[in-house]
Amino acid sequence: MNKMVIFDPAMCCSTGVCGPSVDENLLRVSVVINRLKKKDILIERHNLTDNPKIFVDNKEINQLINNEGIDILPITTVDGKVVKTKEYPTNEEFCKFLDVPKEYVVSGRRSSIRKNRCSGEDGCC
Repeated sequence: MNKMVIFDPAMCCSTGVCGPSVDENLLRVSVVINRLKKKDILIERHNLTDNPKIFVDNKEINQLINNEGIDILPITTVDGKVVKTKEYPTNEEFCKFLDVPKEYVVSGRRSSIRKNRCSGEDGCC
């Protein structure tokens, strides 16, 4: 079974899904990771703010950051090999990198997050 590790840039919380304006891509990544973990897929996520030591201890990650700067983050590895830098994996890439079916990553129904999103017009925001 493949193991994915995502090395996140410095964020205010472990997922980056916090604060007054949520980044939809970070939300997507968090949802995908939660779905995959429920299927017993091995995924770790490390935030530079919360765990800088792991960035230093991993020689390849440390070297990439030293050579390219922190703009190279996020870095995604699978089984210890870098598979993507500067962006989070797309849903298709999660499937490809982890060799899992599309159903593991996306649900068949429209996201309730998007459907129930507050528009501000009904006074909820």
